Amino acid sequence: MAVSIPILAIVTSLHLIAFVFAVGAERRRSFAKVVPDQYDERTYCVYSTDASTVYGLCAFGLLLLSQVVVNGVTRCLCFGKGLVSATSSTTCAIIFFVFSWLSFLGAEACLLAGSARNAYHTKYRGIFGGDDLSCATLRKGVFAAGAALTLLSLVGSILYYWAHSRADTGGWEKHQNEGLGMTQQPREFEKA
Repeated sequence: MAVSIPILAIVTSLHLIAFVFAVGAERRRSFAKVVPDQYDERTYCVYSTDASTVYGLCAFGLLLLSQVVVNGVTRCLCFGKGLVSATSSTTCAIIFFVFSWLSFLGAEACLLAGSARNAYHTKYRGIFGGDDLSCATLRKGVFAAGAALTLLSLVGSILYYWAHSRADTGGWEKHQNEGLGMTQQPREFEKA
């Protein structure tokens, strides 16, 4: 298996779009302010937009799709003629496979947890005489960590795909005994 430019373009573009969504989710996190209720002495939280939840889930889906493409093309490091031998390309493929999966799982965890926490809104809290109502919001940096791990996953996925293709083909493989063989004479025309 040789390195395919369309596969690299698809994986790179999916990762980069997921990165943009993760950065957008960090920039559009929900903010809250405490507002007194006009009918009684209770206070409640009013939240800003929920756009970062959607952005985070979009980044989650695109990153998942990219990982499926890479592992579908390489058949998840399970098959291939060059992966049986213990060469340096095989070792690199295994190392980048593990790195790609660890960074992918970390990014997915940050994006999914950030989206879930950002979607959580505190309802009424009956604090009579208390002024320190805290509204539940997402901490700063969760989506940023997901974005950083998305870039690391991009690097790991590309290097894994490259190392896997080198291990699967044995590096530069010479093609011998291929073709039509037009220079050889059939046996029936040989002289006796």
